Amino acid sequence: MNQHLLFNFLIIGWLGLSVISFFILLVIPVPYGRYMRHGWGMTIRNKIGWLIMEVPSPIVFCVCFVVGQNSKTFTEVAFLVMWEVHYIHRAFIYPFRLRSKGKRMPIIIMLLGFLFNMINSFFIGYHLFSISDSYLNRWLMDSRFIFGLGFFLVGFVINFQSDYILLNLRRSGDSDYHVPFGGLFRWVSCPNYLGEIIEWIGWGTATWSLPSLVFAVWTVANLVPRSRFHHLWYQQRFSAYPFERKVLIPGLW
Repeated sequence: MNQHLLFNFLIIGWLGLSVISFFILLVIPVPYGRYMRHGWGMTIRNKIGWLIMEVPSPIVFCVCFVVGQNSKTFTEVAFLVMWEVHYIHRAFIYPFRLRSKGKRMPIIIMLLGFLFNMINSFFIGYHLFSISDSYLNRWLMDSRFIFGLGFFLVGFVINFQSDYILLNLRRSGDSDYHVPFGGLFRWVSCPNYLGEIIEWIGWGTATWSLPSLVFAVWTVANLVPRSRFHHLWYQQRFSAYPFERKVLIPGLW
């Protein structure tokens, strides 16, 4: 079995795991944040857990770029910048902006997130920078890259703005939950997740690679069920929760 065929088998298996994960997460919310509960073993401070969980993504992907066998074209540099913009913020900035005094997460969830990000960033980075046909600079003018980059940037802005609104709901020392308003919260309960889904669909389109497209499926598999749980949680906790808000897609669901 040659290298490309073996890699494709691994990616198909990775895709299958995302489908299994989707159906599990429709029933069982991941126990961190508002769904934190007993029975999941030892815990760690929320901020440290987030840092450890996310840190493989910017590091592993960068290593794949540096040691990759493909030539370092401007297109591949653009991929590196797009990925690192998201994950440097997610790993090294976002956790320390959290106003989550006393909040913790199970160590097992942190380790599963760490493992997922390590495998996912390796699959994508290894494919883009080592075993794919080298992305020539003219790919930057391809409609798939232009459309995908636009989607990625729109998703990043939506995700960043929504996170900013959520982070500022609490004053210093406050650990309670509040109803968010502003931005796309006018129409949906989880625009932060909508932004991230758009972002990684854009990434998959811009790179036009199987591992990246599978990552977009993973993002949907993780965030669609969590968005549903969030929406129901808001409705149950706040009697005056805006009835016109949908779960994730304005005007539809």
